[in-house]
Amino acid sequence: MIVVPDDYPSVFAGSDAEERAKALGSVRVFTGRGADDENELARRIGNSQIAINIRAHAHFSEAVLAACPALRMISIWGTGTDNIDLAAAARRGVTVCNTAGVNAIAVAEHALALMLAVARKIPQIDRAMRGGAWPREMLGQLNGKTLGVFGAGAIGTHVARLARAFGMTVLGWSARGDAARLEAAGMTPASKADILRRADFITLHVRLAPGTRGLIGADEFAAMKPTAILVNTGRGPLVDRAALVAALAGGRIAGAGLDVFHDEPLKPDDPLLRLDAAVLSPHNAGQTAEVRRDGLLRVVENIANYLRGAPTNVVSAAP
Repeated sequence: MIVVPDDYPSVFAGSDAEERAKALGSVRVFTGRGADDENELARRIGNSQIAINIRAHAHFSEAVLAACPALRMISIWGTGTDNIDLAAAARRGVTVCNTAGVNAIAVAEHALALMLAVARKIPQIDRAMRGGAWPREMLGQLNGKTLGVFGAGAIGTHVARLARAFGMTVLGWSARGDAARLEAAGMTPASKADILRRADFITLHVRLAPGTRGLIGADEFAAMKPTAILVNTGRGPLVDRAALVAALAGGRIAGAGLDVFHDEPLKPDDPLLRLDAAVLSPHNAGQTAEVRRDGLLRVVENIANYLRGAPTNVVSAAP
């Protein structure tokens, strides 16, 4: 049986992908809230052999995997795997696949949109005009500026290509030290310290892992230009939350464009909501019709390939 325990808000039910999945076996889709509770998530998975993971709020922990001994595969809609205990999955013989790269163009475009929105103060100007004002303050531009890209995956490399079209100089940092990949995308390989010191814009496109959690913190903000703008479309915890709020509130950096957060959705009292220097979007950088269609179909394709013994887009393989 194939189960989708976390299709809330629903994207899978009624899709072409659901119809294709039905050709592979019985399919059960849960479209209501509740998958963020581990006991409920385990109950929904039950004796299913394959789970399609739609939302990052569903945590496939050691406890969930232990409660679902029949589970043999998790097919993720998206790239991130921080909501899945990969070590526990490997120990229990569960193969994990994702759809890395499907949303690369959409997320890269959103990263550039956030850079422009912050630099050109579009949200603030729009609000002021709707209130009857005619603001004429100075704005920023991308042309001639230096962009620092953390991450050399599909999204980071596409961001670099778009940035170069805007006339930006692009510095790149890879967690794996992959200088050849950086150079192939038109980025000049640079150290973390060099990027922090030189970049006018910094954008984060690395996976959340123990080595990247808190990648940007108080020390990093202190090293950045006071005119610098930070963009994060990766994962909220890549940036130290308290340090980010302090840097924005204190004018330590010029602004931030954020699509991801420590708490999703944001709580009503989150201080980021009160900072004009931050432009916010609700983790929807990849929410385009094209990404949804192609990503969901890739999820089912990964399942079909796994069932025929040739798994694709494997993040963690069963021993």
